[in-house]
Amino acid sequence: MKIVIINTKCSNLFSVKTMLKKIGCNPKITDNPDIILKANKLFLPGVGTAFAAMQQLEKKNLTQLIQNCTQPILGICLGMQLFGSSSEENDNIKTLGIINTSVTRIQCYDKKLAIPHMGWNKVIFLKQHPLFYGIKNNHYFYFAHSYIMKINQSTIAYTNYGKLFSSVIAHKNYLGVQFHPEKSSTSGKQLLKNFLEI
Repeated sequence: MKIVIINTKCSNLFSVKTMLKKIGCNPKITDNPDIILKANKLFLPGVGTAFAAMQQLEKKNLTQLIQNCTQPILGICLGMQLFGSSSEENDNIKTLGIINTSVTRIQCYDKKLAIPHMGWNKVIFLKQHPLFYGIKNNHYFYFAHSYIMKINQSTIAYTNYGKLFSSVIAHKNYLGVQFHPEKSSTSGKQLLKNFLEI
């Protein structure tokens, strides 16, 4: 199986690659369109700003390629947010538009809840999905983010941090997780295995 991690120049590329190697894969980090098109499974990781990530995708002519890809693709953290229509940061920057939902900054009215949302939190399933095989509902995953995707028609799991937000989305061949499976111990490893078997 050819597994490709799309190179967005973000800092979690190698942690995703390391976790995938632990489960017996040999992924390739690349921004080469020809290699990406021939992959069986794609990962779109991201840490940082939507503006910087979109700049990289546009610079490498990868925006339309991702919008038109037919193989399963998993967006991680910022990568999931890029599937939305826009992000509030940088004056509503336009993103990939796979899902017609905007990404907004976390609004926490509880002063005990810091921004960014960092640490372990529960993921509550809204429906069964192959991504969740072998993972218990209400299980903890590791989060690190300041922006959220609202609950929408593509939401298959949510998390509560002052308010509810999408923590897992599924739209056709596009899957996304707001948390970091590569930092989420055995449950994160199981979710990555599940994605590779979809």
